[in-house]
Amino acid sequence: MRISASSYSNTAPLIWSFLYGTKKGSVEVILDNAPSRSAALLAEERVDAALVPVIVYQTIPDLFVVPGVCVGSKKRVRSVCLVTSGQDLKDVDSVALDVSSKTSVAMTKIIFREFLDKEPRWIDHQPDIDSMLTGADCALLIGDPALELHTDAAKGLRKFDIVKLWRDLTGFGFVFAMWMTKRRTLDLDFASARDEGLAHLDEILANYSDEIELTDEEMREYLSENISFEIEESMRKGLELYFELAEKHGLIEKRRAMDFCDSEEV
Repeated sequence: MRISASSYSNTAPLIWSFLYGTKKGSVEVILDNAPSRSAALLAEERVDAALVPVIVYQTIPDLFVVPGVCVGSKKRVRSVCLVTSGQDLKDVDSVALDVSSKTSVAMTKIIFREFLDKEPRWIDHQPDIDSMLTGADCALLIGDPALELHTDAAKGLRKFDIVKLWRDLTGFGFVFAMWMTKRRTLDLDFASARDEGLAHLDEILANYSDEIELTDEEMREYLSENISFEIEESMRKGLELYFELAEKHGLIEKRRAMDFCDSEEV
């Protein structure tokens, strides 16, 4: 079997078991920088399951969701943010969108349309903060580039954590990505893989020590406190509201309730 996920650090606890742990060799793992690439592989049925942006469920037909396991956040995510050159979001007239994740792009549009009553000019862009802010008032940045971004006074940048924004506006947490498949039954235990990965955070931190400009303690806090790998009630409600507002603002045609696959438990 083949599975796909992004190579962002926040996916590491979910795939560590398949790469280094007890499930090593049980599947072929395809990694890519962009979560949207995993979605494309799943749509083309080139993989059996993929960790994909949640908005994908509403845009690709015949998908089933693996229950319980996710990449989400309850209060503050740190790795998905809106960045300006000092302006408040209500003063933004153009937004450069990191197109690596469709979920975050849709969430950005929801925040501006629903809560700020604005329709900025949207510009698709590769994730480079300097060039993004050269051509736009605001930039959506996701993944490790957002995590590493420092907004000290000398740079004059202002960083808005998108989950904190969402929490302040709605009272809910949020889910960014989940495992999805086109199979009704999937003989893979993603929950136990997650638990094994979280039990080996030291090894995961060592893997990223030379790649991300954060201390081990900062990375540990990120993966154990900022990111939630299991869906709790406020995150579930946040996801339901997100789909409702995505439909309201024309980002999906018609929302449908999630249909879950039967995932093996061992």
